[in-house]
Amino acid sequence: MLSPHQTRSPTPLSRLCALGVPDARAELERLVPEGAGWTATDVDNLGHAPGRWPAALVRPAALVEAWLDQTRGLQALESRWNAEVAALVRRDGQWQALDVHGEVLAQAPVVVVAAAFGSLAILEGQHGLDASALPIRPVQGQLTMAPLVGEPLAPRPMRNNGVFVPAYEDSCLPPAWPSRVWAMGSTYERGCQDTTVRNSAHERNADSLQQMHPLAATELRDRLANGELLGWAQIRCASLDRVPMVGAAPDVPALKVMMQEAGHRRGRVPLADTPRLPGLYLLTAFGSRGLTLAQWCADWLAAQMNGEPSSLPDSDRDLERAMDPARFAWKIARRQDA
Repeated sequence: MLSPHQTRSPTPLSRLCALGVPDARAELERLVPEGAGWTATDVDNLGHAPGRWPAALVRPAALVEAWLDQTRGLQALESRWNAEVAALVRRDGQWQALDVHGEVLAQAPVVVVAAAFGSLAILEGQHGLDASALPIRPVQGQLTMAPLVGEPLAPRPMRNNGVFVPAYEDSCLPPAWPSRVWAMGSTYERGCQDTTVRNSAHERNADSLQQMHPLAATELRDRLANGELLGWAQIRCASLDRVPMVGAAPDVPALKVMMQEAGHRRGRVPLADTPRLPGLYLLTAFGSRGLTLAQWCADWLAAQMNGEPSSLPDSDRDLERAMDPARFAWKIARRQDA
């Protein structure tokens, strides 16, 4: 679900979402026919900030395929699928992506690591980037779905502890799937990397749905007992402070030397002066807001890589610092220098 991120007071994440939601909606309207990958709706927010908010139900693969098709049409994309990158190394001014045998899969002077939680495995142990400098966490989630037969149980989606989607129709779903489904999700399992669909997670979704729509919760449990549920589980990637990591990767060893030589102290965080690894950028840790943030953050990062002026107004320039992948490395360096 693409929808506003409501918080009791503005946070960096909610402010980024306010920029990202209209950007993502514009991309859907530009590239994907409504009904063939997304549909406009409203959502009844039942928790804090109650009310009815504009939203869109989206099958993300439809938007990703549209982006890929557009880029192929520009002859600007060469894809290599099923090629696992085990590590990145820099040799002779080029970043090389290596497989598990150390063979070069591809190389380029500039690389963007956008592998969600897999980003840490690619970078860890090299260039001073480890779990302390890049503290990202896996958060597993399972979505519960079932074929929709007859009329939906509610006129529109509902949100509280999770989101209940009473109806979603899509003319381009995979052949094995019904064209009409209803859904509830999703669970939130911090630290879990297992993508097995489990009945216990369906039960947790039923418990959350009970608070919003008891009749739908009863139907979910009945379908679970009859083996009629569909499920999908995957891994979110969240940073320690829940804000994405978007920007140039820090050169951690050089940063530590700079702190020792310059005598920087706590409270002084000149991120603009941070030593960076040449040509290495991160685009990761979107948490539960990947659909909301992917387009806006990628566009902002491309502009930064090209040396273009920031598109953020002066009142929002602090968001650049909030997203900077160097923010955690600075904290480590300050503690060691104290």
